[in-house]
Amino acid sequence: MIPYSIYIVDDEESLARGIALSLDKRYETKTFFTAESALDAIRKDPPDLVLLDISLPGKNGIEALREIKQDCPDVLVIMITAFEEIETVITAMRLGAYDYVVKPIKLDTLEVSIRNALETIRLKKEVKLLQEKYLQENLPFFSGRSSVIQDVMRLAENVSRSPDTTVLILGESGSGKELIANFIHFKSPNFEGPLITVNCAAIPKDLLESELFGYEKGAFSGARSSGKQGLIEQASNGSLFLDEIGDLSPDAQAKLLRFLESGEFYKVGSTEKVHVKTRLITATNKNLDEMMKKDLFREDLYFRISVVKIGIPSLNERPEDILPIAKHFLMKFSKKFGKTFSSITPEAETALLHYHWRGNVRELKNVIERATLIANGPVLTMQDLAIPASTPWEGAMHTADKALPIIPAGGVNLPGMLQALEKKYIVEALRISGGNETRAAELLNLKYTTLRFRKTKHGVH
Repeated sequence: MIPYSIYIVDDEESLARGIALSLDKRYETKTFFTAESALDAIRKDPPDLVLLDISLPGKNGIEALREIKQDCPDVLVIMITAFEEIETVITAMRLGAYDYVVKPIKLDTLEVSIRNALETIRLKKEVKLLQEKYLQENLPFFSGRSSVIQDVMRLAENVSRSPDTTVLILGESGSGKELIANFIHFKSPNFEGPLITVNCAAIPKDLLESELFGYEKGAFSGARSSGKQGLIEQASNGSLFLDEIGDLSPDAQAKLLRFLESGEFYKVGSTEKVHVKTRLITATNKNLDEMMKKDLFREDLYFRISVVKIGIPSLNERPEDILPIAKHFLMKFSKKFGKTFSSITPEAETALLHYHWRGNVRELKNVIERATLIANGPVLTMQDLAIPASTPWEGAMHTADKALPIIPAGGVNLPGMLQALEKKYIVEALRISGGNETRAAELLNLKYTTLRFRKTKHGVH
């Protein structure tokens, strides 16, 4: 049942408390006897509905209504009046009151008015609850500690407010591209419409066009006799997420471009235009720039789908997120499997931090799920993880090998570069460990005393 809150504002204390008593089994109620006290509470914690007496000592109900609609326009207000003054009622309705009731109040009449008012905001409440549920279920990604993932989330939230802007999400496999697409949809005005997700790589290329745009009966051999509605049409007034868009065939790319330019398309085998309004979100782990150079992806389509580009860093690029995400999954799967896990041993934490996560968040989730299912707990150990032991440098060298610097003709100051690199790693290890020197030494595969010595040598505080 969706919870609703109602504030009752009337200087007749017995009336206000009586109304609250009749409503508090179904709604959360609070009573106020002056407009001033009610306005303070409304600004701090806006309710869904206010029952507001017109005749109040000090600031009257009309003045209070004006301030409520100015400061909290989404709050509904039902006015209470001692007698039906037409001019006062008209003024209240013009200021944004939802309805009015006349004293002496008949509870059945009042409750009909309340139910009608709350029904107008029921859908908004349902949307908010679903959004909160979705965000809670995907908490590890959205609450990442790293500055880079926080920047990603801020950009995603900003673009979500525009229901028409196309978004291209770039990132490695398993990095969370679909989560970002879902986040944008769930946060946007389009959330009341459907979110249709299409993995372009999973549909045979000769069927992709008919899947996206639909077809008329008899359009081709094997077509349904009734025809078929395409996925784009199913996403009407919502969002369409095309994952792995780099796998679209040239013909499908051309037809998608025409749809983005006009909002219209033809079903396969049809001569009638279909008009659809939907937001397009796309994603890929391929290098579209290289594909465009090889004429494998249309440049004009690229510019259409990438009004906003969101790049998701790999998990290895944001190591401070690894342990919070792992602990979230540990608690989630511990509950799911009826286990009693409560923490991760320091050795296991070190292994998680040192491991090179080629599959990113998806791989980390799978590792924790398997360990939680098989192990007994209550502490997750290195043996439970079943991942290869590695040194902190393996992941770093994996990245460094991709782009080793070229030595110029004048040579390089290798000792100075090594000193600078050592200092950088010490500072980073201390940041990740929250200043815990023992933990930082473990991350760097150093003895505690060695770390202390090198901190002093580099002037790290």
